Amino acid sequence: MAEPVIVRDAEPAEFAAIGDLRVGAYAAGSFLADSSNYGPTLRTLATDGTGQILAAEAGGQLLGTVTLQLPPHAGQVVRGPDEAEVRALAVAPEAQGRGVGRALLRAVIERARELGVRHLALCTQSGMDAARHLYTSAGFERLPDRDWSPAPGFTLLAYGLALPPVVEDWAGED
Repeated sequence: MAEPVIVRDAEPAEFAAIGDLRVGAYAAGSFLADSSNYGPTLRTLATDGTGQILAAEAGGQLLGTVTLQLPPHAGQVVRGPDEAEVRALAVAPEAQGRGVGRALLRAVIERARELGVRHLALCTQSGMDAARHLYTSAGFERLPDRDWSPAPGFTLLAYGLALPPVVEDWAGED
């Protein structure tokens, strides 16, 4: 029986392994061109404290990661102070198809809600079919007016998700 997937805050001692996992996952899916300079960004994204890095593990093995970036550190796709960006969702190739991506996405959405974020945004490549399916099945909708091109001939597709506010349980006294 497979161990359950646990999503938690990443530890600084894991940042190098997380960088390797990100680059490995993107490269395995052919989403990291040799001519791209995105590899170094993937390796170090938010390791300087500019975002919250979550890690997924099972049985002590790192399986995936996702990053939440709040303003002012969020990227091009974020348009307001109550928005945040989901970045660098990556699952190790050997762990794909086990629900790791879904667990990471659920956890980053919940973290954003806890922080008072009202809208999450993200960008993905057009060829990332599994990721786009994951996002739309979680309720993210296309935001074509926020698509952007970090390099000539390369367009990232924007998606967004409105988040309801967290409602505290309250029991009044009679």
